[in-house]
Amino acid sequence: MRKAFAALASLLLLIVIAQFFFAATGAFSTAPHDESYRMHHALGYVIFLVPVVMAVVAALARMPGRLIGMAALVSGLTTVQVVIAVVARAIGESTTAGQLVFGLHAVNGLAMVGVAGTIVRQARALSRSVAPAGRLGADDDAGASGGVAVPAPPAVASGPSR
Repeated sequence: MRKAFAALASLLLLIVIAQFFFAATGAFSTAPHDESYRMHHALGYVIFLVPVVMAVVAALARMPGRLIGMAALVSGLTTVQVVIAVVARAIGESTTAGQLVFGLHAVNGLAMVGVAGTIVRQARALSRSVAPAGRLGADDDAGASGGVAVPAPPAVASGPSR
């Protein structure tokens, strides 16, 4: 399950990066506004749904709560993207205030890239970690505190040294 989560996390990061690509192609397109951003809008739904699936997979895999929360955070930030766009349109996209609000859309998108990148890094580390011997089942959460399992230092032999 951890490897599936790591794969979904990598997919999410690629989708978020593709979202920037489609926003740029829409911005420089000569097609009508609604048509030029069609892929950007469609991918927004995917960006909302993939982290929801990731949160479920992470919960089933008994991954650290921080990863579950960060996956849910990406869905929340996607909702904020929609709110920003609606508010900017309500103010007026051609007004200075509307453009400033719409600028937050890109800033929030960068936050999504940062969170998705953090999820990928932590998910890969957890998928590579090995549970200590003798700990199976529900307790096989190496790094349950959010970090990677660290091996214990070697024991020091007691006695006189020469």
